[in-house]
Amino acid sequence: MKTETKNRILNSITLPNYEFIINSPEFKREGEEFTIWFLEGILERNANYVDCLVYLGNAYTARGMYEKGLLVDQKLSRLRPNDPLVQYNLACSYALLKNIDAAFEALEKAIALGYKDIYHLEKDKDLAHLREDDRYRKLLEKIKKH
Repeated sequence: MKTETKNRILNSITLPNYEFIINSPEFKREGEEFTIWFLEGILERNANYVDCLVYLGNAYTARGMYEKGLLVDQKLSRLRPNDPLVQYNLACSYALLKNIDAAFEALEKAIALGYKDIYHLEKDKDLAHLREDDRYRKLLEKIKKH
């Protein structure tokens, strides 16, 4: 069949116009609220889906739901105990909740596991409660030595 004939046939096909009306309140959510609802739904079926947990923890933190974010980060630290970024995020969650000693413990573990992003560490607002503590400066020096 010639291209010209194909185009005429395709142009003459009328597709039906479907209109979907979803009344469920869950689908009326937007932004982070929808993201949280969606990710929580995925985790109901696969509770140890690491990537999903990472995104959910970030979404909780973005919404100021620090306690829930901490629970996610604690779970991730059990699932991935040797992941420096998981330990770093755990430190952030503790710091946001002003559990300074636990934050330093997690941050030290992150650095021992290889966390080296000193620029991010110094700019991260989540760690603001740690910066006045002498342990913070010692951790910076430890990173600089490696």
